[in-house]
Amino acid sequence: MPNLDRRSFLRGAMGTLAAAALMPKAAHAATGLPKASDIRTLGGTGLKCSYLGIGTGIRGRAPGITEQTMKLTGDQYVELLEHAYSRGVTYFDMADRYGSHNYMREALKRSIPREKVMLLSKVWSREPGEIGRDIERMRRELDTDCIDVLLIHCLREGEENWPKTLRPAMDVFADAKAKGHIKAHGVSCHNLSALKQVADEPWADVTLARINPFGNRMDGPPDAVAPILQKIHESGKGVLGMKILGEGDPAVIAKMEQSLKFVAGLGSVDAITIGFMSKTELDDVVKRIEAVASE
Repeated sequence: MPNLDRRSFLRGAMGTLAAAALMPKAAHAATGLPKASDIRTLGGTGLKCSYLGIGTGIRGRAPGITEQTMKLTGDQYVELLEHAYSRGVTYFDMADRYGSHNYMREALKRSIPREKVMLLSKVWSREPGEIGRDIERMRRELDTDCIDVLLIHCLREGEENWPKTLRPAMDVFADAKAKGHIKAHGVSCHNLSALKQVADEPWADVTLARINPFGNRMDGPPDAVAPILQKIHESGKGVLGMKILGEGDPAVIAKMEQSLKFVAGLGSVDAITIGFMSKTELDDVVKRIEAVASE
């Protein structure tokens, strides 16, 4: 499938970082934990979406699959999006870099009601003029007047002071929101210092952050990241979790329930996004989330 690049799933064995000790009491009790299709409110944005979202970067959860064998055709991918909606998924996580807008547009055209879902995407550019053009193009690609959530993609090392250095870019997002072209804006974080800035930045409505109990593919150890997410949540901003399964790391897949329970039990994560390569994978994760919620 063009433009849907994958990362390698085969990574070395990892330590557990005493994950059980980090599990909050709510997670141990597993009382009131969300099911995959539970409708959640995204912070103070007023937006609503399913607890489980489908990530369209297709960095899925199955180990041992090479870049040559994991490609999906466009029609197969559209069918996967449609299947996700049939299972109660109403949160679709995209990005300009993923090349998934056209497939989402086709799924919306074929069977998914636009008004029933939350569309999230991400802009890679930091240049104001280019961002403005990107937003207009992305709206055309999705064939929608308004993108529900639009994020600055992948804040990383060197962007720790983004509330100041990226202000011109942020102003373009704010202008698009004022025009009704987007409903909420925020950042996707790949840096702990950048993540720390979110709670105190009024511009940020939403953040997408890496979280699991093992510190796998995260901005820092769980005991450092979790309190930051709690602070962001308490500030009234939407918190979305990613890398719940360590971007398909086999060591995390083997402890999937532990990771799902940990993240849900934090109480600060409104919804999570996981990438899938097949309907079977999606069904399996839905089943496991339901089992965790029912314990």
